[in-house]
Amino acid sequence: TSYMAAISACMKGEQWAHALQLFREMGDSLVTRDTISYSAVVSACARGEKWVHSLHLFLEMTDTRLNRDTVSYNAAITACEKGEQWVYALQLFREMVVSRVERNT
Repeated sequence: TSYMAAISACMKGEQWAHALQLFREMGDSLVTRDTISYSAVVSACARGEKWVHSLHLFLEMTDTRLNRDTVSYNAAITACEKGEQWVYALQLFREMVVSRVERNT
């Protein structure tokens, strides 16, 4: 979608605030936000070193009943790493194991 293209461009340009704004507009416009769009905005916030925003969005996925996959977990773990939040990073990794989400190198 055009929203995803714009969010991806913001992510690559390290414009986390713009990516987050576009993501919120998606919801306001009743455009379906899926695992891919959540993962993209979590990644954008991670690149901007906004680990708290990343984790809130990641947790919001559960509230919206979306499945969290390898990409979304990796984005959230990366956000924790950039924010030097190793305890949260390990917690997310352990959750991946328990949830049987595929892990990669």
